[in-house]
Amino acid sequence: MLSIKTNSSAMVALQNLSSTQKEMEKTQSRISTGLRVASASDNAAYWSIATTMQSDNAALSTVKDALNLGSATIDTANAGLTASKDLVNQIKTKLVAATQPGVDRAKVQDEIGQLQKQLKSVADSASFSGQNWLSVDSAATGYNANKSIVASFTRDSTNAVTIQTIDVDISSKALFDANGAAGIIDKSRTSGTTTASLYTMDISTLTDSAADLTKLNDYVKISDATLTDIVSASSSLGAAKARVSTQQSFVSSLSDSITKGVGALTDADMTEESTRLQALQTQQQLGVQSLSIANQQTQSVLSLFR
Repeated sequence: MLSIKTNSSAMVALQNLSSTQKEMEKTQSRISTGLRVASASDNAAYWSIATTMQSDNAALSTVKDALNLGSATIDTANAGLTASKDLVNQIKTKLVAATQPGVDRAKVQDEIGQLQKQLKSVADSASFSGQNWLSVDSAATGYNANKSIVASFTRDSTNAVTIQTIDVDISSKALFDANGAAGIIDKSRTSGTTTASLYTMDISTLTDSAADLTKLNDYVKISDATLTDIVSASSSLGAAKARVSTQQSFVSSLSDSITKGVGALTDADMTEESTRLQALQTQQQLGVQSLSIANQQTQSVLSLFR
């Protein structure tokens, strides 16, 4: 039946055209944003997972910054230990030379004194971002010999978040400690009957007497023990730096993996979407033509009255 009040063909054509238009808008949105899941309404489960992963990835970016800061702090301390090792080695060499009878030990002490001052300067200068691991005061309020470097951010299956750290104990690595002169350089050591610190030892008044030569030999042993402690501290910091470097690589790879995972959940396939858009444009053209034909059918009723 042909009715002038109800055009069923036009209604169907209009519904199909409206549906095609909605799909085109969705496809055009994906093409313009590059996302197939841009909001919770697109896919609530994927959007929730992706949003959480993106938040965790932002936290990992902060972890990378913390690791970079920790690595630089370790490098600074290690540079100070390396410089100190060379200075202590020079002091040791001069002490050995001073054991030779007839040497002007006052002049040798002048050189040693300059090296001792340089040791203090190196320790005080080995500071990065307000942290100095080589010149400390263990009696200061809030002092903590255990230095923590934020190393990871993890989320378990129950959504519980954990922050883990790499800990570096600097109690045996500080060169100077204002609390009782307990650093590697300024602490008192005993060799034989001689007790002294490398930082305060003075050979300017020593003579060629047997007792003084024995004391000189003790000084050499004290300087050697100091050097051994510096080497040990530097080795320990080197191990910590290696661990930080490994963690830096891991966190960087983990961040890349999360980014890829989020992309797999939310990114639009541009090849697929461009193909879909072309198909929808064709459907739209056909829908417009179909609607036009359906509307023309009612015009044929007029011919019946002519």
